[in-house]
Amino acid sequence: MIDLFFATLGNLLTLQHMGYMLAGVSLGLVIGVLPGVGGIAGLSLLLPFLYGMDSTSALAMLIGLLAIIPTADTFTSILMGIPGSSASQATVLDGFPLAKQGEAARALSAAFAASMIGGLFGALLLTFAVLVAAPIILAFGTAELFMLTLFGLSMVGVLSGANMVKGIASACLGLGFGLVGAAPATSEYRMDFGMLYLSDGIPLVTVALGIFALPEILDLLRGGGSIAQGAQLGRGWFRGVRDTLANFWLTLRCSGIGALIGAIPGIGGSVVDWIAYGHVVQTTKDKSQFGKGDIRGVIAPESANNATAAGALLPTLLFGIPGSGSMAIFLAAMILLGIQPGPGMASNDLGITYTIIWSLAIANVIGTAMCIVLAPGIAKLTAVRYALIAPFMIMVICFAAFQATRSFADLMALLAMGILGIFLRRFGWSRPAFLIGFVLALGGERYLYQAVQFYGWGFLTRPLVLVIAAITIISIWAGLRGTKSGSSIHTEGAAEYSIARNMTPQVIFSGIVLVGFGFAIQQGLGVSFLAQIFPIAVGIVGGLATLLLLVQQMRGPVAAGSANFDSEARAADGGPWRFLLWFLGFMGAIGLVGFFAALIGFFTVFLRVVARSSWVQTVALTAGAGGLMLVLANALNLVFPGGLLQEYFDLPWPFR
Repeated sequence: MIDLFFATLGNLLTLQHMGYMLAGVSLGLVIGVLPGVGGIAGLSLLLPFLYGMDSTSALAMLIGLLAIIPTADTFTSILMGIPGSSASQATVLDGFPLAKQGEAARALSAAFAASMIGGLFGALLLTFAVLVAAPIILAFGTAELFMLTLFGLSMVGVLSGANMVKGIASACLGLGFGLVGAAPATSEYRMDFGMLYLSDGIPLVTVALGIFALPEILDLLRGGGSIAQGAQLGRGWFRGVRDTLANFWLTLRCSGIGALIGAIPGIGGSVVDWIAYGHVVQTTKDKSQFGKGDIRGVIAPESANNATAAGALLPTLLFGIPGSGSMAIFLAAMILLGIQPGPGMASNDLGITYTIIWSLAIANVIGTAMCIVLAPGIAKLTAVRYALIAPFMIMVICFAAFQATRSFADLMALLAMGILGIFLRRFGWSRPAFLIGFVLALGGERYLYQAVQFYGWGFLTRPLVLVIAAITIISIWAGLRGTKSGSSIHTEGAAEYSIARNMTPQVIFSGIVLVGFGFAIQQGLGVSFLAQIFPIAVGIVGGLATLLLLVQQMRGPVAAGSANFDSEARAADGGPWRFLLWFLGFMGAIGLVGFFAALIGFFTVFLRVVARSSWVQTVALTAGAGGLMLVLANALNLVFPGGLLQEYFDLPWPFR
């Protein structure tokens, strides 16, 4: 076995195989930097090229792409405050504040070092686990997966700090949005307003970009300067690495968490970064800097999400059960190569398994090195006047959101979620808690339904269920203890907020949310029992939390205490709304003349009016944006949103 392990390494270390791996890593780096594209699009792009390739080269290229995306998506999360993927959402909480403080270099180098350690640790675990992990993975049935969902929701207490009531209400609000569409148990439709687009629910990428990215873009535009306010960005590269090494035990713990969660099909990378973030907050005595620029808030999720890829390979290789969308494409690629996933991967085909493991380890090292080499140049973007960057960010998030279902309704959903994100941010509601609730909604409901079907309500007494329940209770207790001790986690940038003097806007918003929970209960009552459990439970719990919050708010800001911030309390510039009108104008133009024509017009007008650029700079930046979109759409076979013009005229590409 040892001989085979090193023989596969020798077979991989050839010019041909390493060239293909480098190609995969390079493509993964580009895709990782683009928000919302993700591993599914990248792997799908590679599938046509696999025909006729030998398995070693093909696997090296595929794994190279998979390994680098969780590292490369760190760029936008830290530099722009835009989650590069669903696995890098928690990185925004502390990475972006560090960038605004002029410590982007430190945050990036810490993230890259943690990512590399996480990837290598995951590959090491995969080496040994592939022989012994089968019984452990098989022990997780739907009952255990449901309890893991509750464990993920327990992170709400940790991420809410002193705003526990708002945290619960935020999580329930996210759960409510996650339950829109068909119930997994009965396929009955809930809260879809009869719209075909909502029948399958709101896409995760649209929610993540709307809740986090759009509010940050508008807020930075209000500031009028650069992201880092002119600080020195070229320093701190070695300091970030030292930070990671100083927290080496934390890095290993979170890597283990990432590998374990990744190995459980159905949980995946959408929640592992939140669990890792919650873990570091729980195990840290001084919580005062979390959400304001604590480097440990970057190290924990980044080490976890890179190890998740190794964990997700376990069920994919041993059982042919993909743990995520990316793994589903990887599974299809293996079948195209004539490789049959299953228990034989740990015996007869062990050489192929070791090829995958070595590819994962080497690709992590190569990918990290490439990110470090490119990072100084990319990091300088934070010193550029943000009015020049904002149109590029708006362009990318609109394009990324549209690829979810390739419907104009994707853009409308992005706008709606962005407005909701603005209000959540303004009034100090926990956006991470909202996103955790959204991610876990349908999975939790599905696992509960299946657990009841398979085991009855006696599933609550299963040994592993009780173990996970105990861990969840401890997690909740730790969150409550942190709240009572006065250690609040400022996940919504509370340092930028002022105590609200006029509570009327918050009361109105809370009242609207309360009506929403009432609507969820009403919709639940209209369907069968299995489809109504979650909506009614979410409506009751969220409604009670919001009602309690309303009582506090109506008693005034003094009675409500630090739980009621308002980022607009002292604003005299109209807040983010005037810049939201530019976004609305771009959306309207897309609906009329299509994406590419609207893009040219939007860039020209925005750069001239808001950024006050010269005509030379405006033409150069507009041409660059248009060229970037053309290359991206052509390379990834993506589609531009069309408008009314395209319905009446047969235009040439890219105006089609």
